[in-house]
Amino acid sequence: MKKTIIIALACSLSAFSFAQKKEFKTVEKALKNDNYALAKGGIVKLEQMLSSMDDKSKSKYYFLKTQALFANGKGNFGDVNKAMQSIKKVGNAHKADATKFKNIMYNDFLTKANKALGKENHKAASFHFERAYKMRNQDTTFLYNAAVTSVMVKDYDRALKLYEKLRDVGYTGISKEYFSTDKNSGKEVVTDKVTRDLYIKAGSHIKPGERLSASKKPEIIKNIALIYISNGDDQKALAAIKDARKANPENVDLIISEANIYLKSKDMAKYGELIEQVLAKQPNNAVLHYNVGVVNMNEGNIEASKKSFERVLELDPTYSDAALNLSNGYIEEANAIIAEMGKLGLSKADEAKYQKMKIEKNQLFNTGAKVLTDFISKNPNPTSGILLQLKNIYGALGETQKAKEISAKLDAMEAK
Repeated sequence: MKKTIIIALACSLSAFSFAQKKEFKTVEKALKNDNYALAKGGIVKLEQMLSSMDDKSKSKYYFLKTQALFANGKGNFGDVNKAMQSIKKVGNAHKADATKFKNIMYNDFLTKANKALGKENHKAASFHFERAYKMRNQDTTFLYNAAVTSVMVKDYDRALKLYEKLRDVGYTGISKEYFSTDKNSGKEVVTDKVTRDLYIKAGSHIKPGERLSASKKPEIIKNIALIYISNGDDQKALAAIKDARKANPENVDLIISEANIYLKSKDMAKYGELIEQVLAKQPNNAVLHYNVGVVNMNEGNIEASKKSFERVLELDPTYSDAALNLSNGYIEEANAIIAEMGKLGLSKADEAKYQKMKIEKNQLFNTGAKVLTDFISKNPNPTSGILLQLKNIYGALGETQKAKEISAKLDAMEAK
């Protein structure tokens, strides 16, 4: 009885082994003829026999499955993802073949990524760059490219995962740059070493040199923080920035990003403290001085805001919003006096106060007007906002003719 069972079992195994070989041959022949649909069908049949395969056969199965699903780069999105998983399972028996095929997949993904980038199809480029990275994960630049192109299509959730991966693998993007100076333009040009050397040899460029590029880590952390902010997760954003600042304490972008989080949460004291740190490093940054002015203006610190706006106009005489806000600072002070004037009574003492306050009020209005006329003298084509405020000041001062002249200019601007 036992002999019968053993013989029957042996016959069964033999038949099963024969079926495996037959399907393997079918798949191999289909792949050779680029018949990927038939190859995928054979893979489905082989999958049913997977539990009975030895390690060598399993290795072969996963290698053939990878080729069938990849379909020479023509596989659909889902199939290519499965192919990328399948090739990881290829065993030692086909290790060399798998390595070669990984290179084929890598080159295909990279070619498609660059083509998509050239067509400004950033969504496709992002996925292809990520796939190239997965095939050759030492090339972290492609993971960075995937993150950046994902941001371009505002897929922030995906970009966050990619940036977090970059942070976790310690990506800095630091590389050696080769530069020279173009004789004709006098501008520095950054190229690869071979090109730089050819330029120097040809005599078109001078002053060759090399250096390390700046780290991209601050940018990565900043973008992680910005995405956290957009998702409403300010605490994670602050934690990310503070971690980055430990390694890059002098990075202005990180300080500004942290300051903006406090601005969003209306912690003006902390915001102002951080912006002052930035201004200590960039004293000629007109935008930062303007932001400090706006914060002080919103907090009711009129004198401090005026100093900031005056500094902005020193640095950039064309900054119309600074001129408008500086003028508005004087108007607000004048309006505060008008409010106090309204509280006075009819006594002689109050009448004397009224006349004194009226002079102060008019002086403030005149100073506010002068800020705008000085601006217009340097910028002959001011914004309508500048002209409208000047018209209103003249109206408040009772200078009807000047107000009419400004009104005519506003009408001419609207007619264009």
